[in-house]
Amino acid sequence: MSKERARRRAAREAEQERERAVRARRVAGRERRRAWVRRLTPRLRRGRTGRLRRHSWRERAAIALLTAVAVIGIWSFVDDLALRLALVVLLLLVLPAIVVIAMDRR
Repeated sequence: MSKERARRRAAREAEQERERAVRARRVAGRERRRAWVRRLTPRLRRGRTGRLRRHSWRERAAIALLTAVAVIGIWSFVDDLALRLALVVLLLLVLPAIVVIAMDRR
């Protein structure tokens, strides 16, 4: 009787071991697929992204307002169209440096 129970227990344990091995292979395959998908999908960056996030909305509004005032000033006080366009382009090119100097940040 004892030998029979031991044999059945050994068979049951062998079957459980086979099931564990099958389950482990499935889990490993699933993890490989997940890792592969993670590698292929682009990551979303959280938090501060882009350059506009460096300033508060008030600072951005002030930058836009002052730039608009400068453009309006250029268009109202300068007569030559070519000079107007050149000054507006120059203003837009120099604007990042002005913002860095005025806001004292990088």
